[in-house]
Amino acid sequence: MRPFIPLLALALCALPFAAAPAGAEPRHAIAMHGEPALPAGFDHLPYANPDAPKGGTVNYAVQGTFDSLNPLIIQGSGARGILDLLYGNNVVETLMMRSYDEPFTLYPLLAETIDTDEARTYAEFTLDARARFSDGEPVTPEDVIFTFELLRDKGFPRYATTVNKLASMEKVGERGVRFTFETPDRELPLILGLMPVLPRHAIDAATFDKSTLTPMTGSGPYTITTVRPGELLELSRDPDYWGRDIPSKRGFDNFDTIRLNYFRDENAMFEAFKKGLIDVFPEGSSTRWTSDYDFPAVASGAVAKDTFDSGLPSGMYGFVMNTRRPVFEDRAARRALAGLFDFEWANQNLFSGVYTRTKSYWDGSELGSHGVPASDAEKTLLAPFSGAVDPAILAGSWAPPVSDGTGRDRAFLREAFEALKAAGYAMKDRRMMGPDGRPFAFEIMLKANGGQELALAWQRTLASLGIETSIRSVDAAQYQQRLLTRDYDVILMSYSASLSPGVEQVGRWGSASKDAQGSWNFAGVADPAVDALIEAMLQARARGDFIEAVRALDRVLLSGAYVVPLYHQGEQWVGRWTRIGHPGKVPLYGYQLPTWWRAAD
Repeated sequence: MRPFIPLLALALCALPFAAAPAGAEPRHAIAMHGEPALPAGFDHLPYANPDAPKGGTVNYAVQGTFDSLNPLIIQGSGARGILDLLYGNNVVETLMMRSYDEPFTLYPLLAETIDTDEARTYAEFTLDARARFSDGEPVTPEDVIFTFELLRDKGFPRYATTVNKLASMEKVGERGVRFTFETPDRELPLILGLMPVLPRHAIDAATFDKSTLTPMTGSGPYTITTVRPGELLELSRDPDYWGRDIPSKRGFDNFDTIRLNYFRDENAMFEAFKKGLIDVFPEGSSTRWTSDYDFPAVASGAVAKDTFDSGLPSGMYGFVMNTRRPVFEDRAARRALAGLFDFEWANQNLFSGVYTRTKSYWDGSELGSHGVPASDAEKTLLAPFSGAVDPAILAGSWAPPVSDGTGRDRAFLREAFEALKAAGYAMKDRRMMGPDGRPFAFEIMLKANGGQELALAWQRTLASLGIETSIRSVDAAQYQQRLLTRDYDVILMSYSASLSPGVEQVGRWGSASKDAQGSWNFAGVADPAVDALIEAMLQARARGDFIEAVRALDRVLLSGAYVVPLYHQGEQWVGRWTRIGHPGKVPLYGYQLPTWWRAAD
């Protein structure tokens, strides 16, 4: 997908890049907006326990399989835990390390400092002189440049997207590497800071894109010591790990051994956890969480049910309506359909009442618009786009219709019926007919049987108003092909969210991505208001301006009714044998397994 290039960026392209201010000093950290929370010389990240005990083994359960130890390429199923958001960057490390207690801030890791200018036209990283790979060789600027070129040519496409934004890469002095950008980009220095670094002397570039079971050489705290494809990956602590005493890593990497045990079936994973073969079990099933944690180890206190609150936005999980189809061209009709999912009945009868109805694309965070009247700054951003936002959404008072939970709430149905009637729809012979005289009918496409009970619940409610829906389950290959060709009416999709949304929003909602094959613009959105607000978000420099732009974008997306909002989990659930301990401080992004430790057995 070609990224949307705003007029402002085009204008900036015609100007020479600004040089770094005279006397500017490299910084120990960088934030997307505002200043890093921790000063230079900080002792440790606030959610890590610097006095955590070291030693012992932890057993994790992973669903699926693996046939490759290279997680950076397309070929093969890469093993978890090598470069991993959940289990940690245990083998391969990045230039800088993200703090999960701030929206988007990086602190030192392989690079001890970063330098950039106000416009962010370049980023220069200075490597820590102590940084070493596990074979004892130093990490050099040549390694960084080699890695970026290698990942651009043979890694996942996302790496090429990043590296192709660079005008040049060059070594500076003995330990520096400087990246000059094609166009100014506020996010790019941070994206580069999260790029992995590989050892040029230990990589065969010619075969890098081929899956392999040869353990990678990295700079991380662990090395790969046991490999049983599709069954087990065992990581052992490197006693000579270079970074064990740097502030960013104090209180991390506390186990001597990390074992990632693979299972094909989720029920088998849970049974292994119940037997004590697995130490930690992140739980995603509401039914299991409420009904199946009644085994003896829970009663005795040997297993704890931990719940963690986080400041993460909900994201959006819902039925996506393809506005490329004539049946979904009318926004009023989409709004009525969005109001016909009976969440109260589904939550109680399907999910034991544990879920929360989603009311924003960034629900539960400072970025969400629900319950927050639009500020003057938001209204200024929205002023050129009359009618783009529903008045109730602008006022922050909107919420999805609420039923009595019986599944037969006539008032709930009447609200949607009146909305359809106002949009020109009419009931004839117990069938809802559109303004064109055709029956109001569409198909819900599911991947295998995922979400079938949700689709059936919505189908039942729609049928009460004479709206005809069919449910089609297709295999993974057919599903992917129909996504690529936009051959669907409605799909069930989950859009993840963070506290630092960025250019990925272009791919989800921007006009430039509507017809781009492979983009995530599944709804077919092409709205000038959306484009302008994404641009305002990307150009914001102060955190307050950024929040205003995201909230305004949230209001426009909600008003467009492209997605039927379903629900989200209001807290994180983890089953844990109490021989595993964790810090009391829960960071903004929720629990962090790399900070946990083995307590006394």
